[in-house]
Amino acid sequence: MTVPTDPHTIDDLASLQSLFGPVGEASVRKEVSRLHPVYQRWIEASPFAVLATVGPDGLDASPRGDPPGLVTVLDEHTLLLPERAGNNRVDSLKNILADPRVALLFFIPGVGETVRVNGRARISVAPDLLQRLAMDGKPPRCVLVITVETVFFQCARAMKRSRLWESHDPAQVPSAGQVLAALTHDAIDGVAYDRALPARQRDTLY
Repeated sequence: MTVPTDPHTIDDLASLQSLFGPVGEASVRKEVSRLHPVYQRWIEASPFAVLATVGPDGLDASPRGDPPGLVTVLDEHTLLLPERAGNNRVDSLKNILADPRVALLFFIPGVGETVRVNGRARISVAPDLLQRLAMDGKPPRCVLVITVETVFFQCARAMKRSRLWESHDPAQVPSAGQVLAALTHDAIDGVAYDRALPARQRDTLY
């Protein structure tokens, strides 16, 4: 039995390219295979990134944050990303064990452009790296040593459309405790969870 095809689905490269048109020169030339000094400056100013990985159980994208200099530029082909204390799910790290390919998206508050890095990562517990990336006297659990393959910046259109850096009302979304209470049918006390969360996060930040 033949499954009907949606005539409005784009399912081949030629159709996709005709939908969007040619790539502009600047969009091609902004991509390089190394950490050019101008990209190094940008990354060293970033306090926040999203790390994307892929593994046998699927995809993962998770936030990473530290003061500016979140990621250390070791050389023009290598980044060091510390793995701080967290929820111990280690979804990203499990994926890297199976598939070293990673992608990073770097943000700087108030700046519309973002920087994207694609590469391959390995997990290191080398004592010198752990000590080098210690924060408040506490070393990370491990360090991702990322070999860079491509780097390019993303234009500010998405930021402008979302107004990301403008004020938003946090009361419009459920709190962490409210989410947990709903998912567990109140087996987790959401009010108590929210009450304890600020102190727990402060005390386990590093």
